[in-house]
Amino acid sequence: MDLFTRSWTALRGAVAELPDEDFAQPSGCAGWLVRDLACHLVIDAQDVLITLVTPAETEPTRDAVTYWEVSATPPTGDDPLDALIVRLAAAYEEPRLLKFHLDDVGSAAGRAARLADPDLRVGTRGEVLTAGDYLSAYVLEWTLHHLDLVAHLPGAAEPPAEGLARSRDMLEKIAGTAFPASFSDKDALLVGTGRRAPADAQEAELGELAARLPLVLG
Repeated sequence: MDLFTRSWTALRGAVAELPDEDFAQPSGCAGWLVRDLACHLVIDAQDVLITLVTPAETEPTRDAVTYWEVSATPPTGDDPLDALIVRLAAAYEEPRLLKFHLDDVGSAAGRAARLADPDLRVGTRGEVLTAGDYLSAYVLEWTLHHLDLVAHLPGAAEPPAEGLARSRDMLEKIAGTAFPASFSDKDALLVGTGRRAPADAQEAELGELAARLPLVLG
C-alpha cells in the first residue's frame, strides 16, 4: 500500500509539473493526448474512492494479479468510453483546471488509500478483492500510465524505480513467465503491453513469449 502511495504521488506530481503546451502532445495511449490521459486519471481516482467505500461480505474472487483482464487486441481509441474521455478533457479548456481537478480528487484518493484497512473486502467490476490487493493492482495502473504520460515528453519525470520493478513482477505473473533478464523493467512493461514493438534482438530473446504479446490489460 505504501507503493500505491509513492506511485500515485509521483504520477500526480509529474502531471502538475507539465507546462501547458505539453497537454496538447500525444500520450502513449492510442488516440489520446496528454490532456486526455490526465482526464482519465481523474476517473481512475474516482474509481479508487468508490471502490474503497464499497465493502463486500463474500470471500475475495480476485487478487492483485488476477484483477486484470487480458486481451490480445490493443485499444484504438475508438471505444465509446475512450471517446467520452476525449470530450471531457476538451471541456476543461485550460490545463490549470484539469490539474486542479486531478489534484483535488487525486489527493482524496491518496488519503483514502492510506486510511484503508488492507484486509477490508471491497467490490468492484462485479468482483471482490481485499483493499490491499486492489491498491496493489493499481501500482501497475499508475506505472503504465506514468509511462504513457512521458512517452513523448523526454524532459518529464519517470515513474519510481520500485513501481517499475513491482509492475514488471505483476506483468510476469500475468504472463506466466519472466521476461529476459536483459530487458529493463521499463522495456518489459512497454514491450509486454504493446506500447512499444520489440527490437529485433529483443524479439529473438523473447522466444515463444513473443507470439503471446502484447498483453493488453483492462
